[in-house]
Amino acid sequence: MNETGKAAADAVSEIQIDLMNPDSVSKFAEDAIAYVSVHGLRILVAILVLLVGRLVSRQISNVVKRVMAKAKVDDILTSFIATIVYYALLSAFVVAALGQAGINVTSFLAVLGAAGLAIGLALKDTLANFAAGVMLILFRMFKKGDYVTIAGTSGTVQELSAFYTELSTPDNQRVVVPNSSILGSVIVNTSAHETRRLDLIIGIGYEDDIEKAKSIIKSILDAEDRLLKSPEPLIAVGNLGDSSVDIFVRPWVGKADYWATKFALLEKIKISLDEAGISIPYPQSDVHLHKVE
Repeated sequence: MNETGKAAADAVSEIQIDLMNPDSVSKFAEDAIAYVSVHGLRILVAILVLLVGRLVSRQISNVVKRVMAKAKVDDILTSFIATIVYYALLSAFVVAALGQAGINVTSFLAVLGAAGLAIGLALKDTLANFAAGVMLILFRMFKKGDYVTIAGTSGTVQELSAFYTELSTPDNQRVVVPNSSILGSVIVNTSAHETRRLDLIIGIGYEDDIEKAKSIIKSILDAEDRLLKSPEPLIAVGNLGDSSVDIFVRPWVGKADYWATKFALLEKIKISLDEAGISIPYPQSDVHLHKVE
């Protein structure tokens, strides 16, 4: 400990001893005034360093945020990096302020390290979430606004923080998923690409005309403006089921039009096949009864 630190420790010790005596209030005030008069300037400078450090840290963090926003970096990554920069700079200024106040920084950091180890063991699950959050943010497996399936839950990403990911489900529920459970499971990002393929299975009866059914389906696809012309839609017999001949219909569409187009096509195909007299059979079984004499 340096000389200033020793002097501060001795002064505090003397104050504690005097405070045990009810008649030493005036002596306590005199000692306090003497301590402030001797070390007050260093304390004021330390406070000034801390205040300036906080201001400088915030300004630099905002500059980093603006630069990354101008470079069109993802909002989640921008926010995370700016936060890390702020707290890293603030920590450096805190250490500088403590040194200016006469506190032995080396001893302080040693105590802080021991405390950090104990806290880390107690909060290992939280730290695991933090580590997973850093990996998710750095590798950018998904971003805000993507529709994903993570840890068995599907929804639109509203926020990806260092510890958890917040989803909004299609029925407007808020789901908070710990990051460690995300990194340890399969991640399905439905919004990763601009286009998606519709996978429709249309079953017709075995006695119905397959070519006629395919022709009707093709005319419906050609009339749908939201479908993409390339890749060309697939219309083919994909399976001979127990009760139906299954026609696989696989057109491509922009991801924003996926659900609306799917619902519209299913309705139009059903109505058109009914009008053409082509049945869409449901599963059925034939039961044979044998009379026992």
